[in-house]
Amino acid sequence: MTKKTLLTGPLLHQRGDPLRSPWQDCLSIESAGGLLLEAGRISAVGRGEDLAAAHPDAARVSYGADHLICPGFVDAHAHYPQTAMIASWGKRLIDWLNHYTFPEEMRLADPAYAQAVAGRYLDLTLAHGTTTVASFCTSHAHSAEALFEAAEARGQRIVAGKTCMDRNAPAALCDDARRAYDESKALIARWQGRGRASYAITPRFSPTSTPEQLSALGALWAEHPECLMQTHLSEQLDEIDWVKSLYPSARDYLDTYEAHGLLGPRGLYGHAIHLAPREVDRLAEVGAAVVHCPTSNTFIGSGLFDMAGLAARGLNIGLATDTRGGSSFSLLRTMAAAYEIGQLRGTALHAAQLIWLATAGSARALHLGDRIGTLAPGYEADLCVLDLASTPAIAQRAAEAEDGWEMLFATIMMGDDRAVADTWVMGERVARLGAG
Repeated sequence: MTKKTLLTGPLLHQRGDPLRSPWQDCLSIESAGGLLLEAGRISAVGRGEDLAAAHPDAARVSYGADHLICPGFVDAHAHYPQTAMIASWGKRLIDWLNHYTFPEEMRLADPAYAQAVAGRYLDLTLAHGTTTVASFCTSHAHSAEALFEAAEARGQRIVAGKTCMDRNAPAALCDDARRAYDESKALIARWQGRGRASYAITPRFSPTSTPEQLSALGALWAEHPECLMQTHLSEQLDEIDWVKSLYPSARDYLDTYEAHGLLGPRGLYGHAIHLAPREVDRLAEVGAAVVHCPTSNTFIGSGLFDMAGLAARGLNIGLATDTRGGSSFSLLRTMAAAYEIGQLRGTALHAAQLIWLATAGSARALHLGDRIGTLAPGYEADLCVLDLASTPAIAQRAAEAEDGWEMLFATIMMGDDRAVADTWVMGERVARLGAG
């Protein structure tokens, strides 16, 4: 007999995109909801007592009125190799790469160290309620193997790829066009579609790839259009100037990818802060996704993402910690930073919009919106259960809240991993790992 688990308590319902329609039409909170889990999937959603009556054999897990059952968080852009040097002081992008990123990534030449960091990183994400991650690896193929294997062992859904670079980086981290193509192709054959794994072809960004390498990766993507492609775009103004000097014939930063076959509907373009009008037009035309990395953008002084403007153009938008330049593993903290940046740009994002970005919005950006990010029958049972009174400061604010949205907003703005009561992966509750 199939094991059944019934979760009851306040439940997040999502049925639309609150960046394109009024949030009230797209999300709601069912105060007495229920979620039936079977064989790693959600089999039914409804009122808790109705489901309990219909399934008396189900093991019941009840959450109180100060909790919220949500989809597991989806982090659409991260750098797991840089876990150990998160929150490092005082650099902008290019100096950051040279001073912190590249030395740490060279340490992952040791397969044992890569395995240790991969496991540590995924355990930290689970402790923060994140059940799916899209991550860059290093240029070492075994660093991608380490992350895929660690995610498989935990049952986590993962998107990842070997990072490709053949210039403007230490020799120990550089490959070449042929090796980038061959090693990425071998990883695709091994991991794309295996279990819960998806492969992302991964040029770090145009400055660290020659035109020859970008063309090789564009050819690989054409051979494997089922794969995602992840990279960086228009993060800082001095970075854009550098791109112009390296690609003088390019119309803009995006053109350095487009000219080499690296623009498409399954493309993920991290940061996308300082976009030219043509770039916005082309991203919208092809249906690509941009990924907002708010804690990173403020931490290393990159700029303010135009959420309202890009959403109005119909772009798919994901949300991400960008762990490394991003200063937290928590998507709660990331949502709070997105709210703060929105305020600076004159658009106050509602709690419903923020939680949607961290779940269904990021799932859609990763082309996984039919499997994760929403609590609906048939979806994979990846869940984050929030405690909306997790600390004395939050609890006293929640006590004054007029509705569940006010309670959720207080947790978004003040919460951290202590606000994650439980994380569920494929219908199984994950043991707390003490990752505070």
